[in-house]
Amino acid sequence: MRKRIITFGEIMLRLNPIGYYRFVQASRFEASYAGGEANVAVALSNFGLDAAFVTKVPDHEIGRCAVNAMRQFGVDTRHISYGGDRLGIYYAEKGASQRPSKVIYDRAGSSIAMAKPDDFNWSDIFSGADWFHFTGITPALGGYLPEICLEACKAAKQLGLTVSCDLNYRKKLWSREEASRTMTALIPYVDVCISNEEDAKDVFGIEASDNNVEGGHLNRQGYISVAQQLQSRFGIKSVAVTLRESLSANDNNWGAMLCCDGQAYFSPTYHIHIVDRVGGGDSFGAGLIYGLLAEKAPQDAINFAAAASCLKHTIEHDVNLVTIEEVDALVAGNSTGRVQR
Repeated sequence: MRKRIITFGEIMLRLNPIGYYRFVQASRFEASYAGGEANVAVALSNFGLDAAFVTKVPDHEIGRCAVNAMRQFGVDTRHISYGGDRLGIYYAEKGASQRPSKVIYDRAGSSIAMAKPDDFNWSDIFSGADWFHFTGITPALGGYLPEICLEACKAAKQLGLTVSCDLNYRKKLWSREEASRTMTALIPYVDVCISNEEDAKDVFGIEASDNNVEGGHLNRQGYISVAQQLQSRFGIKSVAVTLRESLSANDNNWGAMLCCDGQAYFSPTYHIHIVDRVGGGDSFGAGLIYGLLAEKAPQDAINFAAAASCLKHTIEHDVNLVTIEEVDALVAGNSTGRVQR
């Protein structure tokens, strides 16, 4: 039987200028649909797992377009709730060289942000499921969502699911104090915590020493300390940290670390020439979930996750549309990008 994963969060309409045009230059925008947990569900479905996405969308054509965007990749949408007035929107401007990318959100009052606890029957949603995934973005949307996330986490643990959370701190959504207070209540239910270079510091005040992310210097020993502090403070079984060295908007070094069972495992570091970095962290989370559900050894799991995310950076828009075979080829060392015939 295929492993079943439930993800819960917001799906949004993404609008971006064509290519590297700036917002002020754009007369046309490309439209697609994405969100942190939605991106994870699509990637896991592409890997052949039974992935379901749970959210709330407005009951009109744009809401149904978002749902259809999930369905086209085989994601189970039966537990999506309908209601409210609008789907959130975000505008993405692609950076280049020393000009950073820019994202502008228009999501206030979205259907999911206005959701109520009785919109979701978690015992029904989690029936037959093995894994539950959410990110820190979802409770950051406010309203009843911190309470809804807590109910979901409690139900998942009661039913024996593994729970993963990508901290995904967004300063435009809430303050560090709000994030710390809410995530401190949620994180004890989490088995697998995913973070990046800055999330642990922003949410919990835990940071690696002697790091310069923008200058291209990362201290591996410092990240082991960060992971161990998260584990000891909250009882988390596994902590994964993505390690991004930003050389420019187009070129990054990318790797990751998994800390579990008292050991730290580092992936190879990839030099990436970026096509679209949005969704890179989500693709990493999906790769890690796949690796752990496939019962890969920790080193193999983190290698798979880092390679999957490396490949996502070469794909336009948010979702990772690579196959297991493509990821395995990169893990095996086939990194030249030569034409496959």
